[in-house]
Amino acid sequence: MKENKITVLAIETSCDDTGVAILEVLGTKKSPSFRVLSNVIASQIEIGKKYGGVFPAMAKREHEKNLGPTLETAMKEANVSEKKIDLIAVTNGPGLEPCLWVGVNFAKDLAKKWNVPIIPVNHIEGHILVNFLNPKNRPVDRSTGPAVALVVSGGHTQLILIKGMGKYEILGETRDDAAGECFDKCAKILGLEYPGGPIIAKLADELKAKSYKLKDSLPRPMMHTKDYDFSFSGLKTAVLYSWKKIKLNHNSSDSVENDLAKKQIAMSAEIQQAIIDVLLKKTIKAAKDYNAKTIILGGGVSANQELRKQFQNSASQNNFDLIFPSPDLSTDNAVMIALAGFYNRKAATSDVAAIKADANLRLGK
Repeated sequence: MKENKITVLAIETSCDDTGVAILEVLGTKKSPSFRVLSNVIASQIEIGKKYGGVFPAMAKREHEKNLGPTLETAMKEANVSEKKIDLIAVTNGPGLEPCLWVGVNFAKDLAKKWNVPIIPVNHIEGHILVNFLNPKNRPVDRSTGPAVALVVSGGHTQLILIKGMGKYEILGETRDDAAGECFDKCAKILGLEYPGGPIIAKLADELKAKSYKLKDSLPRPMMHTKDYDFSFSGLKTAVLYSWKKIKLNHNSSDSVENDLAKKQIAMSAEIQQAIIDVLLKKTIKAAKDYNAKTIILGGGVSANQELRKQFQNSASQNNFDLIFPSPDLSTDNAVMIALAGFYNRKAATSDVAAIKADANLRLGK
């Protein structure tokens, strides 16, 4: 591989989005310049809406159907041939194992066919490193001091101490549901469509111009514990019983339906705020405890605009730098896998048999 210019092809199939991206990198590891040549995503959201969530076997089938056309589109958009690809990066975990294997096997076949080295990428690290696509953000090293990353999505909620590039320590994580999973399950309880995060955020935003209120607030599980772990299953249960109680106290009529719609808006706002309160409290605590200078956000839930606003306010008040990717790069995508592949490129190999999918892959292991 040429150090002055590297073209990375990346593949992401950890859950229900089939992602292929091509990233051109100029310069060196210490001072790289990035250019996204293509970033193509085949989404399964409409299928998820139909069935109310992600089913691994169905997602696997869609990846198998989508990978070939998605690769072809990405190559055309980037206007490159296989001869221009210097490195193939592929997500090998964590995620849904049937889905991971589709991407891993596809990438391994390409690596053998094109005679290009391949590198397995940790999905969580991708969510962290995609922040450094922005030239204004400096990679974490000794000069910038430690950072704390909050990676929060449908499948993951983790607080990670970053001591330097590639030097990670998981400080805490969810003991049950991830924050994004909690959004989805709460939305389902309220009779809202999948995925739950965006629709709850939309309804919560309506509350700003109105005055609907819940009689009782929802719990903020584990918000004041001394550790850095999370728990969202209790919040989901509280929403279930609260919503059942609200519906039980109403009779069916047009006016009641209108009142329930108002309560649905109020409940959405309270769900969103409860999740934000816990995430914010734990993250700021970790940043203070470890003398971090920077807080990094990543994962699909970090695209939530109210969450970003409140994190920005709190980071400013506590003198932390806050960095986060654009909303389209917060959700699963292959650009983040390309970035992580580049930063870890010394571990690339031509031994494709050594590349395995690991649904429970841990960062820093």
